[in-house]
Order: sequence, then C-alpha cells, then structure tokens
Amino acid sequence: VQLQASGGGLVQAGGSMRLSCTTSGITFKITTMNWYRQAPGKERELVATITSGGNTDYADSVKGRFTISRNNARNTMYLQMNSLKPEDTAVYYCNAWYRRELWGQGTLVTVSS
Repeated sequence: VQLQASGGGLVQAGGSMRLSCTTSGITFKITTMNWYRQAPGKERELVATITSGGNTDYADSVKGRFTISRNNARNTMYLQMNSLKPEDTAVYYCNAWYRRELWGQGTLVTVSS
C-alpha cells in the first residue's frame, strides 16, 4: 500500500502548480482522498477532500484557488493550485483512510513573494 505525492517545487506568488498523488494497493475508486499541508512551525491542516462520488470540500483559505480532482482509471488524485500565495508554502501530503490511515511522503511547495 502506497501513496506517492509529487509535483511540488518553487513558484512565484500568483503562479500555479499541480500536485499529483498516485496510489497503489488500495481500491482507489471507493476511497475518499485528502490533501493536507504543514507549514513550518505550524500544525498539519486539511486542505481539500474528494469523496468516491466526486464531492469536494475545501479549507476556507484555499476556496476559489485550489481544485481537487481524481482519475479513478489512473488511481491518482490531483490538486490544482492557482493564485498561489507565500502563505501556501508548506509540505503537502496526500491522505486516505483504507482499512487504516495512510499518508504519502509529502512534497514541498515553496511560494516566493
């Protein structure tokens, strides 16, 4: 069982970035998936959720800027991040509950001002 986040890097404020979370060992199409992030010195926070039926929910701080999506054929979840701000700088983790709580290894997003 594995969750693998990728796509992070350095971007200027106002820019865009897309994160991917590839999965293996789970029945992806029935699993609710989440993106979390943890900024330096702060607690990990839930950023976005997508259910197996495609319903989505977002933290207030990213509503209107981030879009979570999934491709069940590819067992992959995405996070499209637009209008990035320096305060979006964090390590982003994919997360799921499948028999137990699962975490990916995290991918660092740095937004420069």
